[in-house]
Amino acid sequence: MSLAIRPAAPADVPLILQLIQELAEYERAPDAVVADETTLADLLFGPSPKVFSDIAEWDGEPAGFCLWFYNFSTWRGRHGIYLEDLLVRPAFRGHGIGKALMALLARRCVDQKLDRMDWA
Repeated sequence: MSLAIRPAAPADVPLILQLIQELAEYERAPDAVVADETTLADLLFGPSPKVFSDIAEWDGEPAGFCLWFYNFSTWRGRHGIYLEDLLVRPAFRGHGIGKALMALLARRCVDQKLDRMDWA
C-alpha cells in the first residue's frame, strides 16, 4: 500500500468537482455546491490561477484532495496559505492521508518562506 500526493492537473477537474460534492454531502449541504467544471478549470488552470489543489492517491486510486490559496497578513507583511477544503474519502481514512496533505502544505510554507498556514 502506498500514498502519492501530486499537484492537480487539468484532467483532474471532474475528480476535483466530485470530491467537492462528496465533501458537501459529508457536511450535509449537497445542494450548496454551485461550482462547475468550467469554472474550476479556469480558476485552477487558467492564465492566472488563484486557487490550487493537490490530489492524494492510495495505490493509484484517488483517495482525497486539498484545495488552497495564498492569503496575506497586513500586520506581518507576508503571504501564507489558506486551506479551503480537505477531504479523505471514507474508504481511505486511517492511513494518514489527511495528515500527509497537511504536512505537504506546511512544507510548502517552509519552502516558500510563507508566514503561516490557516484553516477553519
